[in-house]
Amino acid sequence: MKNDNLIVGIDTSDDAAVYKMNDELATIQTLDFFTPVVDDPYTFGQIAAANSLSDIYAMGGKPILALNIVCFPNCLPIEILGEILQGGADKVMEAGAVVVGGHSVQDDEPKYGLSVTGIVHPLRVFKNYGAELGDVLILTKPLGTGIINTAIKGEMASKGAYDKVVKVMTTLNKYSGEIIQKYDISSCTDITGFGFMGHAFEMASSSNKTFKIFKDQISYIEEAREYACWGLIPGGTYRNKEHLKGKYLLNMVEEWMADILFDPQTSGGLLFTCRREVGQKIFKELSALELKSNIVGEVLEKGQYYLVVE
Repeated sequence: MKNDNLIVGIDTSDDAAVYKMNDELATIQTLDFFTPVVDDPYTFGQIAAANSLSDIYAMGGKPILALNIVCFPNCLPIEILGEILQGGADKVMEAGAVVVGGHSVQDDEPKYGLSVTGIVHPLRVFKNYGAELGDVLILTKPLGTGIINTAIKGEMASKGAYDKVVKVMTTLNKYSGEIIQKYDISSCTDITGFGFMGHAFEMASSSNKTFKIFKDQISYIEEAREYACWGLIPGGTYRNKEHLKGKYLLNMVEEWMADILFDPQTSGGLLFTCRREVGQKIFKELSALELKSNIVGEVLEKGQYYLVVE
């Protein structure tokens, strides 16, 4: 059913829905939850909340309200749930939003996330399409969280790798998002389960452009290369590759790098396009943040493939 106030719906597989309230205000609505990726309950709560909040920033918005979504087994101590919720609440507070309740059900495995409401000006909504010829692509977090999480589950990850991946996953996209909101952005998304290549494909295909990706400019968590060479690859990586079969070209890309590019991310960074001169200004500001951003590609006219990595 068509609604003239629905600025962004399900048609373009965007990160969240956006509904125009009036000429000055639109609301953003998103929801996400998943099973634990780390053993520590408080850290898991932080990661899940940061991941849920990310969609608001990917749309150019500011989160204001959050509702907890909880599945929890009755065989675990209730104190564990309390720690999960505290981790989530602390991230919501850091985002400047408010937790206003939620809903829980009994389940065999813990699951946690948020339904988040955000606000944005109707004329300043970021969408996952609209990339223009000559734009640059900028990525605001390193890749490799899925590979390292697989190593953690297999008890093969070093403490250094664990600390790095937790830092990436618990860092809000608030800080990079607030920087890029000051500039003209042609398209934006966040990198999650479809991996860098999957989300870049959504942007390129919906913009009817080819994205040329510079493999040497892609930032990744250092240990992800080693673990990929060991074969510690999440199943989602292979599904992501199969889903995009025939849509991309990897030119002299090592297998471990391909695995990182298709690696499903948890609470990944923002990927956005803008004019080259604007990108230089944004990159200068992003460089002051703790996590490394990179200019990772450029937008070309549509060719045989939507994504070309070289």
